[in-house]
Amino acid sequence: MKALIVGTGGVGESMAAIAKRRDPKAEIFPKIVLADYDLKRAQKASQRLGEARFPAEQVDAHDVDAVAALAEKHDVDIICNLLPVDFDIPMMQAALKARRHYLDTGMSLSTPHPTDPYNKVGELLGHEQFALNEEFVKIGKLALLGQGIEPGMADYYARYAADHLFDEIDEIGVRDGATLDLPGHEGPAFVFSIWTTIEECTNPAVVWEADTGFRTVKPFSEMEEFCLPAGIGYQEMGHVEHDEVVHMGRNAHLLKGVKRVTFKYAVGQEFIDAIGTLKALNLHRTQPAKVGGVSVSPRDVVAAVAPDPAELCKGLVGITSSGTWVKGRKDGLERQVYLYQVADAQEVLERLGTQVITAQTAFTAVITLEMLETGKLAGYQGNPESGVRSPEEFHAEPYVGLMAAYEFPGGLMEIDSEYKRVQEHATLIAPLR
Repeated sequence: MKALIVGTGGVGESMAAIAKRRDPKAEIFPKIVLADYDLKRAQKASQRLGEARFPAEQVDAHDVDAVAALAEKHDVDIICNLLPVDFDIPMMQAALKARRHYLDTGMSLSTPHPTDPYNKVGELLGHEQFALNEEFVKIGKLALLGQGIEPGMADYYARYAADHLFDEIDEIGVRDGATLDLPGHEGPAFVFSIWTTIEECTNPAVVWEADTGFRTVKPFSEMEEFCLPAGIGYQEMGHVEHDEVVHMGRNAHLLKGVKRVTFKYAVGQEFIDAIGTLKALNLHRTQPAKVGGVSVSPRDVVAAVAPDPAELCKGLVGITSSGTWVKGRKDGLERQVYLYQVADAQEVLERLGTQVITAQTAFTAVITLEMLETGKLAGYQGNPESGVRSPEEFHAEPYVGLMAAYEFPGGLMEIDSEYKRVQEHATLIAPLR
């Protein structure tokens, strides 16, 4: 699988580092081109990897023709978009022009309802991307949306749970939290894309329900405590706008009758207060404001002056858990499970040289590339062979089976339920039989 990675920030560089470690003999990934508007950044990433199969290139991602030409120059199979989500559409257009597969880790932006944003949906995340479905079908290529950890792994887990762990599903909730800390750093810190984080935490959050479809709620509303594995314990989580709800709602027919889908994230009160301050000062806005005769977006300024998460968060210590909580029935009994991936910040930094959040985001994308290369994605057991697709549309067994090989092993936590208690009792009395 030859790939063009556009955007060599934390996630793009992590993808290349993970691919190198997974495939030291270049048998799966013979070439991965690292492209960026900032050639020096691409070159720095290429030099860190130290192999000719990771060449650096300069490209303006706004220039559809230039991206397409770069894909053709290197004869790649897929264009991987690791840029902010406002580049999704031009990058997809470049893939169409070059007749290549496409992959990203997050969907194009939503548009809040103009008069009732906290109850009604305007335009959903990804609406512009899904509109390109027929164009990808025509060229026989896949546009693989949301191939990160959340979205991505969480969505593959939802399909895996539906196919193997439940007879019926009532609710799926993506739940995310951590014990991460930055020793010596005062105040809240952005651990992922600053621009995207502000977008997610200030937009209306989306919920999907079988009876009503998609609806919106206030960000950080309906706080709940959820117990995370690996000693993280209970954390308070609230609604945040995220792609998984859209992917799962669109594909509810593949998820054993799911009736409700949510995404909740534990960020801590200090960070919630900081986001509130940004909103109060209108620093979350993307509409340009005039400053000394120059028009600038307040959010772009915040993203430009705040510490770079890719470098700042190399100092992180602690662990982080991302995963999918599923509630339903198995063998006539109520069951709840949490399918997760836990990563240790310092271990990931030592292993890959990149910070834990970007590395966790990147590993699913590389697994997906391997599945595409080895015939375990397109067409596998009836999987879609073309079009704009969500992770849930693909059988998840190959993905789950590769997680440990990529050194990001998955886990399953059985939550107290009728099913768990029956299984435990059966285990207790098994030696008596």
